Amino acid sequence: MLTIEPKDVSVGKLHQYLLGAVGPRPIAFASTIDEQGRPNLSPFSFFNVFGSNPPVLIFSPARRGRDNTTKHTYENTKKIDEVVINIVNYDIVQQMSLSSTEYDEGVNEFEKAGLTPLKSDLVKPFRVAESPVQMECKVHEVMETGQEGGAGNLVICHVLKMHIKEEILDENGYIDQHKIDQVARMGGNWYTRANLGMFEVPKPLSTLGIGVDQIPEEIRKSKVLTGNDYGKLGNVESLPKEAAIQQFLAANPEAAEIISEGNTEKIHKMAQVYLDRNEPKSAWKILLAK
Repeated sequence: MLTIEPKDVSVGKLHQYLLGAVGPRPIAFASTIDEQGRPNLSPFSFFNVFGSNPPVLIFSPARRGRDNTTKHTYENTKKIDEVVINIVNYDIVQQMSLSSTEYDEGVNEFEKAGLTPLKSDLVKPFRVAESPVQMECKVHEVMETGQEGGAGNLVICHVLKMHIKEEILDENGYIDQHKIDQVARMGGNWYTRANLGMFEVPKPLSTLGIGVDQIPEEIRKSKVLTGNDYGKLGNVESLPKEAAIQQFLAANPEAAEIISEGNTEKIHKMAQVYLDRNEPKSAWKILLAK
């Protein structure tokens, strides 16, 4: 049996062992605002419910292990003591993942992830309209567990109001665990879908993905592509050049033939096949081909 004492391994290695061992972990998709009123949206898998009277949720935007910097969500909750915790289901998992990209301060992750901000009733941060359950919260306390890289920052929240989509309710008015279709974090790139089991979501680029907001409008209006498809398309560093597109078409005559027909639905379905294979660069070459 492998035996580890935390003091004997690096923070990064211990982090991987802990996250590989403790799971599945629910995801707090946390919406905050800064002092200038700019929205921020980011997911955290150090999260759970800790009481119902009062209703308490706790999540932790931990210090980064690599450089001991803090996250915008943590900084926002220290200054504006309000947060909306949105629950993540399978329909938005790719967009959620894209929002975890470390964009510069002030960049709107709602726009980058292609998600819809919805005005809250009691707090300033926006809700995620696509989320099946949205909880408006007051931050009761932020408890720092340490000052070194990897230390947790426990954001203790009291739930002020819950918003639950009626289509996920059962005949008794409670949340149907099949209909909500939740996802949770495992170790590495792995997630689990409560209804079906484990699946992989490649981590967002270490460089910045272009974001869903940079996808051409005619593609975003697709009747075929889903939010998860847009999340994958937004997680590329740059769009392919014309030479790369033509090279792809020359090597894939079937794709070239479908594109020549000009049927948008067929083109988008073909791009979706490549997205299902986690080949977003090829999907982009199909979508941008003339």
